[in-house]
Amino acid sequence: MVFHLDATLHADLAPLAWLVGRWAGAGLVGYPTMESQRFGQEVVCSHDGRPFLEWRSRTWLLDEDGRQVRPLATEVGFWRPVPVHDDGSNVELLLTHPTGFVEMYAGVADTAKVELRTDGVMRSPFAKEYTAGHRMYGYVNSNLMWVMDMAAVGQPLQSHVSAELKRVE
Repeated sequence: MVFHLDATLHADLAPLAWLVGRWAGAGLVGYPTMESQRFGQEVVCSHDGRPFLEWRSRTWLLDEDGRQVRPLATEVGFWRPVPVHDDGSNVELLLTHPTGFVEMYAGVADTAKVELRTDGVMRSPFAKEYTAGHRMYGYVNSNLMWVMDMAAVGQPLQSHVSAELKRVE
């Protein structure tokens, strides 16, 4: 697999270059404290030449016919390549959510795959309890596939969300 890098993309971002672009698709969200539901998602991952990527994701609930019903989650953040740590991690993902929490993930970026675990979660006293997350992103058959496990509201780390997104121009 070969990725053609934009001339302005910082060289440190090479392992994450496949994330750059606008993505849209659908997935499934569920948890023991909620009913499973289909959702739509749009992600925009961009750069300005510095050694980080900007990440913006928004999701919305879908009805049985695939129509948007109402907004769900929104997250904004940054992907940062970092020097390899003792645990092998070489990338950070910093995310902010309007529901009152901030996550810092650390993980390993390989060609077309990133696996991350929360290194820290901060939340407002008014936010729901959320203690840990584990995310995997992959570039599979030209699509962005991702899954997330979550520990929240007294539940242990377990499957929470998954989606398949296609690149859109």
